[in-house]
Amino acid sequence: PTHTCQRRALGNPFDRATLQAMRPRVAALASGLLDDLENRLRADGEADFVHTVAEQLPMHTVGDWLGIAPEHFAHILDFTHRQVYAQELLPTKSELAVSAQATLEMRAFFTELIGQRRARPGNDVLTGWIHHWDARYPDDRAAADQVIYDLTMFITIASLETTAVLLANAVWFLTQEPSRVAWLRRHPEHIDDAIEETLRYDPPVHVNSRIAADDTVLAGVPIAKDTTVHVLYGSAAHDPRRNEQPHVFDIRRNGSHLTFGGGAHYCLGAALARLEARELLGQVLERFPTLRPVAPPEYDTSRVVFRRIASLKVTT
Repeated sequence: PTHTCQRRALGNPFDRATLQAMRPRVAALASGLLDDLENRLRADGEADFVHTVAEQLPMHTVGDWLGIAPEHFAHILDFTHRQVYAQELLPTKSELAVSAQATLEMRAFFTELIGQRRARPGNDVLTGWIHHWDARYPDDRAAADQVIYDLTMFITIASLETTAVLLANAVWFLTQEPSRVAWLRRHPEHIDDAIEETLRYDPPVHVNSRIAADDTVLAGVPIAKDTTVHVLYGSAAHDPRRNEQPHVFDIRRNGSHLTFGGGAHYCLGAALARLEARELLGQVLERFPTLRPVAPPEYDTSRVVFRRIASLKVTT
């Protein structure tokens, strides 16, 4: 019920009109980050696409949208990477300790941010949330603050690693095959298809967990009420009954995937992630016709649920 209440109050934060308004800013942010990439390539001959671009564009986009000052971006990315261990299937004690410390830092940061924004309102989404929830809980500031904290924290951290992996994967899958990226450069109308195939082929979230609300039977398997069910998004996208030759990366596949979930829990930021990927890939194809990976991506191998590409070295 709490989830439904908060989602209903948010509406669709990234509807068509909002995305159209955000598009020039996202394009400008992508262009600036690609300037940084170009400078690093000129200076060193190679650059880390993840550190320079893929991690930065989601952070700059959501930070700009919420009115967070850029000097805080590195700290937010740092505690996001550390906090996520609490959401893994089998975290170790040491990983949980790392996550607990990151959670304290996260709560301190967003609590202070909300307090500062309440004291000095702006023309931004966070200010709008403060007005909405203060009016909803006029006699309970703590309740309003908790909801605002939950929304601000969750939308920020949920949009970072997942979108970064999408951006890095798209560049990796496209540029490792020169003929593939050359074809897409000649047919930019298929950029959206390339994004969907990237989401299908290697989703940023490989596993999600749900709890059965009632006794049910799923695909012939009895599942008792309150049983935890682990949904393997990555496996589902490679089911040959849904996607023919699933282990082939095919831009024109027009396949299906569960990367953004579904139903009441469908990803709030799906449209924003697609917008960021569309703007970035379009510019990469235009500005870096010979971009190619130096080596395969380096992954955070401690992860099972959330994929994280730690590094992707590229050159031209």
